[in-house]
Amino acid sequence: MYRHSAYPNGYASNKRDDGEPFSQYLHRFQPRQTHLHQRNRILKLLGLGCVLTFFGLLILHPSTRNHLPLLGVASPAVKHFEIETLRYYDLETVQGTSRGWEREERVLLCTPLRDAEEHLRMFFNHLRNFTYPHHLIDLAFLVSDSKDNTEGLLTQLLEELQADPDPKQPYGEISVIHKDFGQKVNQDVESRHGFAAQASRRKLMAQARNWLMYSALRPTHSWVYWRDADVETAPVTLIEDLMRHDKDVIVPNVWRPLPDWLGGEQPYDLNSWQESETALALAETLDEDAVIVEGYAEYATWRPHLAYLRDPYGDPDMEMEIDGVGGVSILAKARVFRAGVHFPAFSFEKHAETEGFGKMAKRMGFSVVGLPHYTVWHLYEPSEQDLQHMQEMEAERNSRAQEEKEREERMKRIKEEFKDPNSQWEKDKAGIAEKTRQEEKAAAEKKAAAKKKVAAETKEAAEKTAAEEKAEQGEQAGQKIQSPDTASTSEESVKVKRPLGKKASSD
Repeated sequence: MYRHSAYPNGYASNKRDDGEPFSQYLHRFQPRQTHLHQRNRILKLLGLGCVLTFFGLLILHPSTRNHLPLLGVASPAVKHFEIETLRYYDLETVQGTSRGWEREERVLLCTPLRDAEEHLRMFFNHLRNFTYPHHLIDLAFLVSDSKDNTEGLLTQLLEELQADPDPKQPYGEISVIHKDFGQKVNQDVESRHGFAAQASRRKLMAQARNWLMYSALRPTHSWVYWRDADVETAPVTLIEDLMRHDKDVIVPNVWRPLPDWLGGEQPYDLNSWQESETALALAETLDEDAVIVEGYAEYATWRPHLAYLRDPYGDPDMEMEIDGVGGVSILAKARVFRAGVHFPAFSFEKHAETEGFGKMAKRMGFSVVGLPHYTVWHLYEPSEQDLQHMQEMEAERNSRAQEEKEREERMKRIKEEFKDPNSQWEKDKAGIAEKTRQEEKAAAEKKAAAKKKVAAETKEAAEKTAAEEKAEQGEQAGQKIQSPDTASTSEESVKVKRPLGKKASSD
C-alpha cells in the first residue's frame, strides 16, 4: 500500500517551506517569550562562546593539549588507553620555534667528557650564567675513557648546582652516562689534533655523541644543544640568540685567544665550511672509508671556512649556509635527530662526526647555517712548541728578575751607607773647602815665614855691614892720631875699598 512519507513529528517530509506563498505554516503561532527564556538563551550563547574559545586555544596553542588530562578532558588516544603507566606525547607540539623560552620549549644540553676535570668548574660557571630558563633545560653528560676524576667532580658540582638556594639555578632532569669506547689517543694538543689520528678519533667521538643523544633524548625535548666543556668565553644569551634564527641546525663562529707573542687570537673551529668543487673532486679520488679533515696540508679542499670570514664589527645575526659543522657549540631542533640524522661513525660522503652530521642534515633537506660574526671563544691549549717557547721566555724573565733583584740589593746597600746623598755631598763639599782653606792658610803662612826670613836676613846683613863700616871708621880715626902719612894712606885705602863695599852690597 502506498504511504506518504512523513517525519515522526507528523509533518509531511515534502512540506513546503514556510516562506512559500499559500503555506499553511506561514502564520505559525509563536508564544510570548518570558524572561526565563531570555536568560536561558543568554546562557546558551555564553556556553557556546566558552566552547569556541576552548577549541580556539587548542588550535592556536597546541601545548595546552598536554594539560587536558589535568582538566578531566583526555584526547581520544588517552580515552582508548586509560592505563596508569601510559604516557601520551604529541610530537607535533615539540617542533621547536624561534621563541622557545616564551613557549616553554625544553632543551636537552649534551656534553661529552673525557679527562675534563680541569675544565669542569669553568663549564659550571657557564651553566649558572645561562639566561634561558634553567628548569626548561635538561642536562646530559657522557663520561668515557677518563683517567682523572672527571666523574667524581661532575657529581659534586651537580649536587651543588641543584642544591643552590636560588630557585632560578637548578636545572631539570640530569643524566650522567658512563660508556668507554677504547679511545687510545691522548688528550694533549699534538695527539688530539695530529693528522694521523683524525679519522679513527672522529669515528669514536661520533659513537660517543650518538650514545649520549639517543640515551638522553625525550619526547618532551624541542631542541638539542651540544656544548664542549672547554669553552672559555661565550654570551650568556647564546641559546636564545641561536634559537631566534629558527633554523634546523645552527652554529656560531669559534675562535681562541692567544698570547700576545703569538698574535693575540686565532680561528679555532675549521669544521664549519661550505662545500667546494675542489673538495668534491678530491673526495672522488679517496678510498671508501677515507675521512676528509680540515686544516691539514694533506687535504687541500679550498673551502670557504666560517672561521676565516669573521669581522669583529660585523652583524652578529648575519647567516651563512654551510655544509659541515663544528662540534664546539651546536643548536639543533630535536626533530632533526628524530628524523634519523645522526653523527656518522663511518665515512659518510668522506666525512664523519659533526661534519658528517652537517652533510647528512643537508642531504635530508634540513637548514644548516652558521653565524660568521657571532663568536664563541675556545680555551687556549698551548702546543709543545708553544710550551718550549714559553719556558724560554720564563727563563729570560727570571734572569731579568734576578738582575733587577741584585740591582735593588746594591742600591739598598748604597742607601744604607749613604742614607742621604745630598747631605753627604754637602759634608764632602765642606770637608774639601776646609781642606783647601787650611792648605791656603799653610801656604800663606809659609810665604809669610819665607818673607819674614828674607827680611830678617836682609836686616842682619844690613846690620853687619853697618857694624863693619863703623869698625872701619874707628880704625881710620885711630890711624889719624898716629901719623898724618898713615892717615893719608888710610884715606886712600878707604877710598879704594868703599866702591868695593858698595859693589858687594849691590850684588
